[in-house]
Amino acid sequence: MTTAAEITIPTDDGPMPTFEAAPAGEPRGAVVVIQEAFGVTGHIRNIATRLSEAGWLAVAPALFHRQGSPVLGYDELDKVMPVMGELSAGGIATDLAATFDRLESTGFAPHRTGIVGFCMGGTVSFYAGTLRPIGAAVTFYGGGVGQGRFGLPPLVELAPSLRVPWLGLYGDKDKGIPVEDVEALREAAARAPVETEVVRYPDAEHGFNCNDRPAFNPTAAKHAWHRTLDWFDRHLTP
Repeated sequence: MTTAAEITIPTDDGPMPTFEAAPAGEPRGAVVVIQEAFGVTGHIRNIATRLSEAGWLAVAPALFHRQGSPVLGYDELDKVMPVMGELSAGGIATDLAATFDRLESTGFAPHRTGIVGFCMGGTVSFYAGTLRPIGAAVTFYGGGVGQGRFGLPPLVELAPSLRVPWLGLYGDKDKGIPVEDVEALREAAARAPVETEVVRYPDAEHGFNCNDRPAFNPTAAKHAWHRTLDWFDRHLTP
């Protein structure tokens, strides 16, 4: 049985609330779970719990901590955009560094640490893969591929500088991330000095992994989850 807890990670910009899910036994390693644009939602907590059930210590930091760590509804895009618009590349880098530093200080070496992100978090997990040589990174439908966001360059420009094995999971029916962009990202990531892979789901929309959203696609979600676990199994070495 896993154990869930609310912890706080100190950052240079103040305390960052974080959801933590720990496995019953000794963790195989650690995985950072990066939130959707709606905050550390029930879906994100569920992802962390499922990772802990697979043997990983999982932590989900609230990147909106500077705005009070709101959790917004999937029908509240009008409230989401202003909050997400306050994110910056510098702030994201600060929060990622604080999270990875905490994990390392508690015994998880970089090669035993991975990251996975969803929606907005998919972009962040990709960026994390360019910052420090951790064990592995996974992106679920992260945008900003052809046009940068949060003050970051487009992901196609960042891709050759990936420092960790990266897996990208995208839906062909995603209205915000055209297939052409996904294929351009595949090509750019292939130039990185690490293993990279892109998987496309022909019938999946944006948010296909979240069963709290109308776009939930159980077939794509199941396959993508198994690919994610396999990626961590292969790259987060003991």
